[in-house]
This record gives sequence, structure tokens and C-alpha cells, in this order.
Amino acid sequence: MKALILAGGKGTRLRPITYSLAKQLVPVANKPVIEYGIDAIIAAGIKEVGIIVIEHNSPIEESCGDGSRWGAKFTYIVQPDPLGLAHAVTTAKTFLGDDDFIMYLGDNLIKSSLGDLIAEFQEHRPSATVLLTPVPNPTQFGVAEMENDKVVRLEEKPKVPRSNLALVGVYLFDRVIHDIIDNLKPSARGEYEITEAIQGLIDKNMTVRSHIVTGWWKDTGTVEAMLDANRLILEDIEPIQLGTVTNSQVDGRVSIGKGAVIKDSSVRGPAIIGEGCVITNSYIGPFSAIDKNTKVDNSEIEHSIVLQDCEIEGVSRLDGCLIGRGAKVKTVAQKPASMRLVLGDSSEVTLP
Repeated sequence: MKALILAGGKGTRLRPITYSLAKQLVPVANKPVIEYGIDAIIAAGIKEVGIIVIEHNSPIEESCGDGSRWGAKFTYIVQPDPLGLAHAVTTAKTFLGDDDFIMYLGDNLIKSSLGDLIAEFQEHRPSATVLLTPVPNPTQFGVAEMENDKVVRLEEKPKVPRSNLALVGVYLFDRVIHDIIDNLKPSARGEYEITEAIQGLIDKNMTVRSHIVTGWWKDTGTVEAMLDANRLILEDIEPIQLGTVTNSQVDGRVSIGKGAVIKDSSVRGPAIIGEGCVITNSYIGPFSAIDKNTKVDNSEIEHSIVLQDCEIEGVSRLDGCLIGRGAKVKTVAQKPASMRLVLGDSSEVTLP
């Protein structure tokens, strides 16, 4: 079995972060989102991985490399136009050949083993297996209609959902899916929908199995979802102390990276402090991820993601923030009091 990871989206809902960083590379708990999917695929025993990207020599390729870091082989496949998930499968047809494959959306996080799912697929030999999970807002997802635990209909972002079971973003297929996609027509939104392709299998009386996700699942396409995923990952973090802690209090499960310095500060876990960070006279609260080489001085941060090489100084409190690489957030004592903001397109600022 091969794997196909889709990493070609532009991440418009995460702007301005994604103007300069692919959404699949935005870190959750100081680790790029896509690497969680790669880890799960490799742990399931798959060594041949195709990765869909939007251009040659993409940042995804630069970050993940040739796969040798995981003992695998990565093949990068360019899909320059985002014409849907089914189109991505067609784009990867040469790589996939006649092999069974698992398709994994690169901005998804799933706390569920893929090994059992793959073993189940290989035992029962359906044409497809889809992962499902109950959601409160099914109109925003592909939705499955079930009869006696069998998938009988799939619909993409229905106005009137027939169930609350959403497609999670992990699919298993045999080679027959290519024949269905070859005869697919674009949807009303101009895309070749994987839901319609799977429906084509159902219409031809081919077996489509379902698997309900037992752990949590997050589509990290928004800031809120990214912060929630960060919280869920940090809830399982193991305490590590590779830095220097001086005259400070560290409570709970906190991971402190190599070369990090924490001085005259308080850190409450679960939290992660990356390599080379310097935290002085500050408070780092639960569910915070501070990436490498970031400096925090005389500030308070909680439930936030701060990317690498940032400087935060004299800020009374940051809560629920996603701060991009190299950003500087500072206060200065001046009269009259004023704010100086340099914000990129699609930025959002909430002031007290």
C-alpha cells in the first residue's frame, strides 16, 4: 500500500500567516502539522509516500525532504490548480499505479491509529473505506448517510445534511477509484469532488466501508482550530528539561528545549518551550507553544502559538493568539499613550 498526502492548499483562512508559510507547515506544539500525518503513515508501515504540492521545489519539499528522515521515500507531485481532491488523485495516478492507497489531507490531525484501519481494509477488501466523525456543523463538510452501518450516500457540504457524520479527511482506496474519477464531471463549484467519486462506487454496488474515529480529529484550517489542536496535542505532552531554569517555577507537564533559558519566570503546563528560547520575568500559561529562538520578556502568554524568532516584550497578556515567525510585539512607555501597528493583509487585532 502507498500513501498520498495532499499538501497543496493555500490556507486562505489562516492568513496572514499563510502568506509566507504553507498551512501544512504551521506548527502545532512546535511541530509542523503535516509531520503528524507523516508519523502516523510511517507508523502504519507505509514507506512509499506521494505528496501533492502546488509547485516544484515547494516549501513542503524543503521542509520534509526525500523521506529519509522517516526511513521512507517521498515523491512530490505538482498539482498547480486546486481542482479538488479527486483531481489530486488523477494527478498522482502515475505514482499510485494499481496499488491500494491511503489518502490523507495534510492539514488534518487525527488521534487514531492508521495501522488497524489499514489491516481492516486489507482483510475485507472493499473498494473504499472512509473515516467518519460526528460534528456539530455538518453543512461545512462532506457528509455520509448511513443505513444499517453501510454508507449509502455521500454529499459535499449539504444545505440539509442527512446525518452529522462528516468525512474526516482520510480515505483508503483500491485501483477502481481511478476508473470512477476518469468519468467524473466538475461539481457546481468547479471541482472534482472525492465525495462524488465515492458515490460513484456506491452507485455501482461496490463496497464502501466506514470507520468511526474513536479519538479526536481536527481540520486545522482556521486559527481557532489550530489553537484547539495545539491544546489537544499538549494535553499528552511529556515533561522534558533540556534547558536552564533559574529562580523560576515550572509546574505541570512542560517540555523545555535544548539551550532554552527560563529566568525569574513562571511556566504552567501543559506547555512547550522550544530550543534557544529566552523567557525572563514572564508568565507562560497552559496550552502555550513557544517555538525556537523566541524571546519573551516581562510578558504573559496563555493558550497561544508563537512561532520561531519572535520578540515579545512588556505585553500584559496574550491569550488565544497565533503569532507568525519573526514577529515583534512590544510596549513602550510614552505619553500620550498610543499604539503603533504594522499589519499584513487579512490580519486581525482584538484590543481591550
